[in-house]
Amino acid sequence: MNKGDPIPDVTVGDANGAVPLRSLVGGWAVVYFYPKDDTSGCTREAQDFTALAPEFEAAGIQLVGLSKDDAASHDKFAAKHDLRVRLLSDEGGAACEAFGVWTEKSMYGRRYMGIERATFLFDAQGLLIEEWRKVKVPGHAQAVLATAKTGGDAGPGRPVR
Repeated sequence: MNKGDPIPDVTVGDANGAVPLRSLVGGWAVVYFYPKDDTSGCTREAQDFTALAPEFEAAGIQLVGLSKDDAASHDKFAAKHDLRVRLLSDEGGAACEAFGVWTEKSMYGRRYMGIERATFLFDAQGLLIEEWRKVKVPGHAQAVLATAKTGGDAGPGRPVR
């Protein structure tokens, strides 16, 4: 994905069924990818976005978290931590592939495929304004909110709505 690219035309899901990511077009949106429900870093990130959810909402920005966990796992994760972020399932990996976040990782010398923690900011036309790759959780949600409120580097004072 490059700045200016449209939100990928892929479908993910939630407990209510299929959700085309293009349905986010029409308002600004933050789409963040995380490796796994109910792990320490992923929980902290979801809690940070949840704490700022009222500010995102006030600015007209939708928040969407994506992982390969199924909808039942997302529902359990959200209930356990009282999350106010919409969590969507990419069980088939189409969104991960389209966004380029399904990557080779390494832990303790073992190589495996997994989701790279990444965040994408789209404007109301569904165009990529900013991206964050290999995200470190502390302070990330605040940085995304600050960028979204100013319109990123797409232009000074670019309106958020």
